Amino acid sequence: MNIVWSKHFSEGEDKKMADNIVQLSDENFDTEALNSSTPVLVDFWAPWCGPCRMIAPELEKLAGEKSGSLVIGKLNVDENRDTAIKYSVSAIPTMILFKDGKAQKTLVGAMSKDSILDEISSLI
Repeated sequence: MNIVWSKHFSEGEDKKMADNIVQLSDENFDTEALNSSTPVLVDFWAPWCGPCRMIAPELEKLAGEKSGSLVIGKLNVDENRDTAIKYSVSAIPTMILFKDGKAQKTLVGAMSKDSILDEISSLI
């Protein structure tokens, strides 16, 4: 997987993301999330969302710890409304775990890495 750069901390400040964090869009969602052989935890976020920025470092830690067994996907809802609407995302941050092409678990709100892992560990 390619290393991607994200501007989710503050406008204009690029942060290097872990190898198993992918930037998702309406165009690549099916390929990268639904057709992945590895479970994908998709973070539906927006740059203006404070709680979204709060969980970003937690997701990066989770990505590092679960490399090989979990991929983190980040989907900006402002730029990719179709996918957010398809999965009924009405509040952010929302995280949805996809496994075998299906949504398996939905988490809403800012959570610590350990809380996220508690919620999804039986599915990865």
